[in-house]
Amino acid sequence: MDMETLRLGSRGPDVKLLQSLLRRIGYNPGPVDGIFGSQTRQAVIAFQRDNGLVPDGVVGPATWGILEKFLRGYDNYTIRPGDTLFDIARRYYTTVNAILTANPGLNPLNLMIGDTIVVPYGIDVVFTDIDYTYDVLERDVAGLKARYPFIEVGTIGRSVLGRNLYYLRLGRGPNEVFYNGAHHALEWITTPLLMKFAENFARAYSTGSTLRGYNPREIWERSSIYIVPMVNPDGVEIVLRGPSPDNPFYNDLLRWNDTGRPFSEVWNANTRGVDLNRNYPASWEEAKAQEAALGVDGPGPTRYGGPSPLSEPETQAMVNFTRRRNFRLVIAYHSQGRVIYWLYKNIVPPQALEIAELFARASGYEVSYTPAEAAYAGYKDWFVEEFRRPGYTIEVGIGRNPLPISQFNTIYNNNEEIMLLAPLV
Repeated sequence: MDMETLRLGSRGPDVKLLQSLLRRIGYNPGPVDGIFGSQTRQAVIAFQRDNGLVPDGVVGPATWGILEKFLRGYDNYTIRPGDTLFDIARRYYTTVNAILTANPGLNPLNLMIGDTIVVPYGIDVVFTDIDYTYDVLERDVAGLKARYPFIEVGTIGRSVLGRNLYYLRLGRGPNEVFYNGAHHALEWITTPLLMKFAENFARAYSTGSTLRGYNPREIWERSSIYIVPMVNPDGVEIVLRGPSPDNPFYNDLLRWNDTGRPFSEVWNANTRGVDLNRNYPASWEEAKAQEAALGVDGPGPTRYGGPSPLSEPETQAMVNFTRRRNFRLVIAYHSQGRVIYWLYKNIVPPQALEIAELFARASGYEVSYTPAEAAYAGYKDWFVEEFRRPGYTIEVGIGRNPLPISQFNTIYNNNEEIMLLAPLV
């Protein structure tokens, strides 16, 4: 993956990524603030010295090349004479079990010289303290798949600009549930929430340990948890990096954002200015009728439902994927409010309210009725209407979107048990 060269004075999401990585592998870059200052430069120089690089404090292709292995969380290692898994594990600050998990069928007593194996580093894969861009997602998906080959990874479709809409599957049981995040670009914090859950669940499954008293191996046999962590990757990139001049909608985006505020504060839509969570065929006409009162007259940062239901490839992919599966329930993660919305119109699927109350007890969130301006054309609404099964919109965290990443740990702790309960209820 081509990364931009970073040096003293550089700013942005890639600097945060660099700072976070340096910190987790034992160097001190100072605060993870996206500003490449003198302390970050000193940490880079120390890393370069330790890894046989020219210690110039500039993160160019050679330095990124070494950092890339740490970013993805594993190395491809070629077995040498005299190697044992114990020795390899010690060199990589990892465990023999982690190596065996990443290499199904590997016989530790019969290592073949010249064979290449995957060796996970003794660090987590998923980043939870930085701007979670599409590039970070893509690398983390690949890192989890390498470390935990039993995870099923694929795509449900592509965005307007051709970015993959990734899915992960945890489990092989018949009881299927579905979690998704980042329909709204400002609400990208829901993507690392789902990715960190996938990592923690896979780790516990591989080691035979429990999560909050739940047994992932039992859940794995009973259920299948499907996750689409980033429904709107084009929009997330607009929020976190700003609109790119090579985006074919660049001039349109500048015109559509007539708020006088930066994209990083207002943009919820996809790259065509369509609010994906108002683009589903569940009372789409009612949502459309609200637009004038909401000050919406066409493509823009939020609440424009598109020219027709499912006009966007992202919502088409979600509907097609959902129809191909047999989901018992779905959870659409959004951010801001600490509430659980469960009702659409007056359709009350069996057990829907009881499950919502169970989720509320697990999270400390409140079960609530959807406000009028968000009552139509959302993914949860469409699922409930089409399948008459429980569907939930869960609003994590509190404040103003985009929520600061400093809220991540609290958000995660509030929601982990919900994601463990859902495949069991």
